[in-house]
Amino acid sequence: MSPLGSPVQIAWAVDPSTAIRDHATTHAERWGSGPFIVVEHIELASSTLRGSPFAFDHSSAYGWWGDLMVELVMEHSPPIMVPGRVHHLAFMVDTLSTAIDHCRHNDAPVLLEATTRTGTDFVFCDARERSGHLIELYERSEGLVAFYERVRSLAAR
Repeated sequence: MSPLGSPVQIAWAVDPSTAIRDHATTHAERWGSGPFIVVEHIELASSTLRGSPFAFDHSSAYGWWGDLMVELVMEHSPPIMVPGRVHHLAFMVDTLSTAIDHCRHNDAPVLLEATTRTGTDFVFCDARERSGHLIELYERSEGLVAFYERVRSLAAR
């Protein structure tokens, strides 16, 4: 078993010329996902791209879909993923450094590192060449688990 475990989320890159709420509505109507929590221009304390400072500006819509969270990612800064494609698979891991080492060993080096304003570290490892998408990693925490449960509970209503 990989130190990544199973994916907890699948995310799509969406076109910034359409409002993120409209993307969420369309996804829900087409595929039965949601309802969605929308967070626009997610504030980050820091972010780097390939080790250099990078103002990663993005909005996200979070919904539940079957057994996974679905995220729609709208990049406002220069995009690292092409809209209309899978943006990333996310994994909630026990140890971020171990998961990063696993990705590096499997030809998916760290592309973006960031810390949210609330102190959550996350990375995007670059698996685009081999898998066509990024891999998002963050350590399991009470706050993240609670957020996932909140999104899941909205779908159960």
